[in-house]
Amino acid sequence: MTGKYALDDPQIAATAWRRFRRIMAWMAVGGTLCVLVALLALHRWAGPMPLHMVIATVIGVWLTFMLGTGLMALAFLSSGTGHDEQVMDRLKGQGDIDD
Repeated sequence: MTGKYALDDPQIAATAWRRFRRIMAWMAVGGTLCVLVALLALHRWAGPMPLHMVIATVIGVWLTFMLGTGLMALAFLSSGTGHDEQVMDRLKGQGDIDD
């Protein structure tokens, strides 16, 4: 692991994290839209809902949406900035099937 990589450069790292935060802000809006669709579908299917069901639906749908998009965005951030190339494969060349 020698040499300078993208996330080691403060300017590139700042740009990458700014892009990540912008993506997550838009995904928060998308998550809110998913919550609204879920609430409308549940209301249409089951009629009026108790307050606790509404709160549980909002929290469950929004947090699940944000967790999925956050993990995916971090995978793209890691790959797009060259951070994945910093990992050393200690098993490479030891006779594995997929050398």
